[in-house]
Amino acid sequence: MRPEPLTRLMESVMVQTQVPEEILIIDGSTDDETETRFRESGNKIIKYYKVPPDHRGLTKQRNYGIERVQGDMDIVAFLDDDTILSSDYFENLVSTYAQYPKAVGVGGYITNEVSWEESSKENLADLNYYYYDGYRRVESSRYKLRRKLGLAQTTQPAVYPEFGHGRSISFLPPSGKIYKVEQLMGGVSSFPLAVLKEHKFSEYFEGYGLYEDADFTLRLSHIGDLYVNTAALLEHHHDAAGRPNKYRYGKMVVRNGWYVWRVKHPNPSFKNKVKWYQITILLTAIRFLNIFTTSERKEAFTEAMGRTVGILSLIFNKPN
Repeated sequence: MRPEPLTRLMESVMVQTQVPEEILIIDGSTDDETETRFRESGNKIIKYYKVPPDHRGLTKQRNYGIERVQGDMDIVAFLDDDTILSSDYFENLVSTYAQYPKAVGVGGYITNEVSWEESSKENLADLNYYYYDGYRRVESSRYKLRRKLGLAQTTQPAVYPEFGHGRSISFLPPSGKIYKVEQLMGGVSSFPLAVLKEHKFSEYFEGYGLYEDADFTLRLSHIGDLYVNTAALLEHHHDAAGRPNKYRYGKMVVRNGWYVWRVKHPNPSFKNKVKWYQITILLTAIRFLNIFTTSERKEAFTEAMGRTVGILSLIFNKPN
């Protein structure tokens, strides 16, 4: 239900140095605005599908789309509709597969959500900045607190620690390098079609599907190598349409986060179990504190309540 952002995305796709051989629009809208705009686009490589109600939801729609990809395709790329690509995005993705032919997935790099600066010296004791590979970015207050409490990941970003709650791809710098990772962001990812035919997106993640990309790529990390190419650039312009309310979001953060953690580490040690719950409770407490420190007080309260209910629900009803 976001025809305007999708239009901007498609404009950036059509001016690529390597234009895709086919484009599938898998539309779960409950209205007809996207359909009206794209069903009769006149562009022969665009194929529009309005999914039936029982196939709505991010993971269901991805699986629905995979089934409709032409069988002679090598690589399938997924894009969120509120992204805009640099002109050589696909060219850089494909070149990564040429360099690493056994890769089971390659992700792109979002440029407009984090501000980095080059830094010749790393100061690991400096809590105000996060340093990595010749760059630094301002450290968030929650990570400052986690570092003080010994609850922060010390390994490479996008490599999932045994206690969960790892640093995401956004903590990789804009170096232009290719990094080996264990998880990708779903809306800027790509995979060989042969991999997608054998491994499906989990339909445990209904509707909005928070962390469905982590689940899928962490499962793939058990069978092969994943990479992020920080030269495959795009922008993400967050669009609030179609997203869940903050209470549901907060509950999903906890329950889906627990699920993904156990996908990667089904039998964590007692120490790492304690650490996962410590961080989860800490982040919930921070959201409660945001009621008094931000202007979005209602959003902070409802998300914090959702996180609290999510934590309590794990006592009686863990995700299966």
